[in-house]
Amino acid sequence: MKQPPTIELVPLAGNVEPAIRELGWDWAVEDACENYVAREAVRLPEATADELLQAADTLYELLVQSIPDPIPDTLLRELAIPELLWEAVRHSWNDDRHWHLYGRFDLASTPDGPKLLEFNADTATSLPETAVIQWASLMAAGLADDDRQANGLFEGLQAQLAQWRELNPDLEPSLLLAHLPGSAEDATNCAILAEAAREAGFLYTHVCAVDAMQVTVTGEDRGAWAQTGPEKWQRFSFLFKLVPWELLAEEEPDLTRDLTELLRSRDLIIANPAYTLLFQSKVILAWLWQCFPHHPLLLEASLGEMPGHQVRKPVLGREGQDVVELGGETAGSPVPEGDYATQRMIYQRFAELPFDTAHRRYQAGVFWAGSGCAIGFRREAGIITNLSEFVPHLLG
Repeated sequence: MKQPPTIELVPLAGNVEPAIRELGWDWAVEDACENYVAREAVRLPEATADELLQAADTLYELLVQSIPDPIPDTLLRELAIPELLWEAVRHSWNDDRHWHLYGRFDLASTPDGPKLLEFNADTATSLPETAVIQWASLMAAGLADDDRQANGLFEGLQAQLAQWRELNPDLEPSLLLAHLPGSAEDATNCAILAEAAREAGFLYTHVCAVDAMQVTVTGEDRGAWAQTGPEKWQRFSFLFKLVPWELLAEEEPDLTRDLTELLRSRDLIIANPAYTLLFQSKVILAWLWQCFPHHPLLLEASLGEMPGHQVRKPVLGREGQDVVELGGETAGSPVPEGDYATQRMIYQRFAELPFDTAHRRYQAGVFWAGSGCAIGFRREAGIITNLSEFVPHLLG
């Protein structure tokens, strides 16, 4: 059996924590995230970086090609997309003005090249870590210059936001960015996007928790609103929601219906669009294997358990919760039950991640924003989760 490549690490001198705190991102260095950002970097050969970025471009093309036109009910049902969202999924898919801003491919670097683990198409986070913190880590170590990192994430977001605005010239360039309540991390991800939006020509941006947003579908107040100052409310034509579509449908069905109505009447346009659920559902991994069997970027995946070494994943799971390794040396190890244990499961052929001398596994997160544009790494002794350590990289 071919062995995965071994990760080479470069120590990072200096202390990036003051720069993180100056930005107001204390969440990245406190409490459960105290050791979240590694004080070392992955030495990444430029050829490997290019291969990872190209893999993201090819995989996105495969995803688009795999969706039949028109989208049949059977596929939406198989992908576990709530029926309440079918209208929004189809509407956004069939109208090019609904623009997919960005997503993150989680890839395994194997002896046979990159392999797709999953695509975080709807609400991918790690924007501040990838776009800013890993670059600041090189700066603190005196290693930063324009050629030391594969990191065009902010520029990619800016270009995508500019394209989104230009595709909708009939709408006022005002952008509301809504996130789940009580999450400083999600607020920071939205703040990165808000800054990119201002650079892209949006005249007004505002970040708030989703429960601070007001939506109405009647009368002169029809639209999406937020309080932007004392006794000051503003209507927004563009909405970025760092809230999973399926969570909206499950917990806020009336809001979901209202947002769909505003979409159809062009009082509001939303990113990431509802059709990103086609790619977010992990059933797409089995669908891709069916459409493009044995493609070099894909791992075998199935809706039923397969023989041999594999991983079981909930179809709409997130953050690595309820992912279980089956048929390998660690099969049967106890796994804490997460939020998705009762969901349907898909099965994907196990891919051994590259590891370092301390036997920590490394997963590449490759951001797509119109094209592959940035790389970051997460590492863990076992399954990669939301709290797995973020590791910067250094080209060379």
